[in-house]
Amino acid sequence: MSIDTTSGLQGKVAIVTGAAGDIGRATVKLLRAHGVNVIAEDINPEVAALSKEGKVAVLIGDVSMEDTAKSAVEKAFTQFNRLDILVNNAGRTLNKSVLNTGLDDWDSIMAVNARGYFLHCREALRVMIAQGSGAIVNVASVVSVVGMKETAAYSASKGAIAQLTKVLALEAGEHNVRVNAVAPGVVETNILSGMVEDSRGTLAGYGYQHPLGRVAQPEEIADVILYLASPRASFITGAVIMADGGYTAQ
Repeated sequence: MSIDTTSGLQGKVAIVTGAAGDIGRATVKLLRAHGVNVIAEDINPEVAALSKEGKVAVLIGDVSMEDTAKSAVEKAFTQFNRLDILVNNAGRTLNKSVLNTGLDDWDSIMAVNARGYFLHCREALRVMIAQGSGAIVNVASVVSVVGMKETAAYSASKGAIAQLTKVLALEAGEHNVRVNAVAPGVVETNILSGMVEDSRGTLAGYGYQHPLGRVAQPEEIADVILYLASPRASFITGAVIMADGGYTAQ
């Protein structure tokens, strides 16, 4: 594998949650291209395919469980002897009006999108604060800052991620640990699989809502994640970076 050393990430170690999904998989591959060793975590057993990338250790587990977060950090040390980067990317979506949102709907979305991020941040920060360095990148959404119909649980969970990011940036800053979030607009992925017949086609159809006239590709979000995780973003912390094709500028 040809390694790009220009990002300053060569030899670093990262945990990427939701690694079997489109954005997660693109992020793992991009990190590897920059010489980062990766713990690829997902509840989906298909994440095992990423081990073929080399210097990728796989963890199959539920992101919302405390033991999974602890195991991810432990595996980083077992496999690679350190932890420098956490990318919280695992997520679920839900398109229901608030009147049609059941308690189980609410709790399941919050468990993955809010509790899962909290647990992984907490366990990663135990290590990063002790070593005096580290970077966390949380994947939020445009709905963490603007409203959208029929997304009550999802929007609330993503808003929680944005606020968690800011609080942790304040708590960890003096220890040289940066915490940021990327807030994508619509991305062409399979996140709606099982909800609609053609997830990618359905999502691509929302391009007209973005001033750029299209939706994002997973690799474009991975590029922002890489930047925020790298020394190039050394003076950026507590930020929610809008990678939304101009959606929130309207």
